[in-house]
Parts: sequence; C-alpha cells; structure tokens
Amino acid sequence: MSQSRGSAGQAQPLAGQRILVTRPAHQADPLCRRLQQLGAEPIRFPLLKIAETDPSAPHYPLLKQQFLDLDNYQAVIFVSANAARLGYDWIDQYWPQLPIRIDWLAVGSATADCLSKLGIQPSSGDGRMDSETLLQLPQLQQVQGQRILICRGSGGRELLAETLRGRGAQVDLAELYRREIPEYDATEIESIIYKSSASAMLVSSGEALSNLINLTQPHGGGVGQLAETPLVVPSQRVAELAKQNKFNHIRVAANATDDAMIDVLMDLGATPGKMEQ
Repeated sequence: MSQSRGSAGQAQPLAGQRILVTRPAHQADPLCRRLQQLGAEPIRFPLLKIAETDPSAPHYPLLKQQFLDLDNYQAVIFVSANAARLGYDWIDQYWPQLPIRIDWLAVGSATADCLSKLGIQPSSGDGRMDSETLLQLPQLQQVQGQRILICRGSGGRELLAETLRGRGAQVDLAELYRREIPEYDATEIESIIYKSSASAMLVSSGEALSNLINLTQPHGGGVGQLAETPLVVPSQRVAELAKQNKFNHIRVAANATDDAMIDVLMDLGATPGKMEQ
C-alpha cells in the first residue's frame, strides 16, 4: 500500500472499524496485524481450511512420482501460496538443487512472493491474481508438445489446464492439498457473524464466499442479515457470485493481496463504527 495511506497525519485511518477477516487461520496474521496498525479491530472467521494431501490418499503415489520426474517438465505452475509452500516441500524432499531448464510460474503476486522467499524466482504476470492473467504470459503461448505441471489443491478451477491443453500442452495436475469448510456451531456463527457488528467483510475467493453462504443459511440468518455489510472481493468473478446471492454493497479489489484489500477499506472512507456504503 502506498506510503500516503499511512501517513503521520492519518496514523489510524480505520480507527473504530471492525473488519471480518476470512483468510485461512495460518494465513491471516499479516492482514490482521496491518488492520490493527491502522486502528481497526480484526474479527477472525476463517472460511477455508487447508488440509495437506495425506499419504493414504489414492493419488499420493502419483503425486510422489510427479515430483520425482520434475525434470521432465518444461514448466511448473503454482496456483496459490499454499501450492507454493507445499510444492516446495515436495521439491526440497527430492531435489537438493532445482532442476534446470524449467519455467517457474505463479498465479498472482502473493504466490510469486512465497516462491521467491523459498529461492524460486517465478514469472507471474501483472495485475489480477487469476489464471486469465497468467495465460497471457508469452511463455505460455507456444506450448505445443510441452509437459506442464500445475501445482494446486483438489477440485480447483479447470480453466488453466483446459486452456493449456487446448494449446497443445500435456498437462499434469499435482493436487497437493484439499480445501475444507471449517466447522462452526450455531453459537459461534451467531456471535462472530451476526453479533459482531462488522464494518466490512474481506473475502478472498469464490470458494470462501460460497462457504460463508453455506455456513450462514442453515442457521436461519442467511445472507439477508449480511447483505448491507460492505463486502470486499478480489475479482469481478467473485463479485458476480456475491450479486447472485443478494449482497448489496460489493467492492472489487485489484487482487486478493493484503495491500489491495486494505486499499479498498481505505477508499470506503467511514465514520467510526459504520463504513460508508
């Protein structure tokens, strides 16, 4: 976020705001710290739980073989920071040195940053953190006959794999984790969602938004009680899902990074306790 957003004259521009943070528990700390520095109170309500692929999973032997054969791929794509983190663990297990002549690619800056910290320098594309942006990279235009490994969670979007196959590539999927919906009882949902008086909600994926909808509807509140709370989402695709489910105050961030989400909160302006709608 730009320096002017946190200038000395406006040290706590989000003072009085209560922000619902829905990132997975292990990924929420940096965003929550940023919000606190800006004066807001983060309310943690993870909408996704990341479960690493277990050795008992039917596809575990295939996953192992894919990383043993890593040097047979011309490109390896990581679709998320979780895929980067877990994929690196597999690579580190079997490759003391990175295999050469592989194009490393990442969906979004957060994934690219994670890989960079682990010693892999990927290409990621600019702008939005999505498959569409990555598919515009020059190195993915002429892939006829290439072998490409996509590191992702189970049940992810198929656009990336389908498009690359359409361009003539042989695409394999390394499904490193599964995304689960966290378990909450009715009391937790009531206290965190309906009684917290959140000023805004930050939701970083379509799957997380779907989980929010599924968690609230069985408890009688439904989206109706959330419809008037500003909802910050990372893309127009997720915004369309929110519109279909009757959210009335949707703001689209540049992407799903902490900076982009906070920029939208700042742009919302606000008097303490209630964000401008």
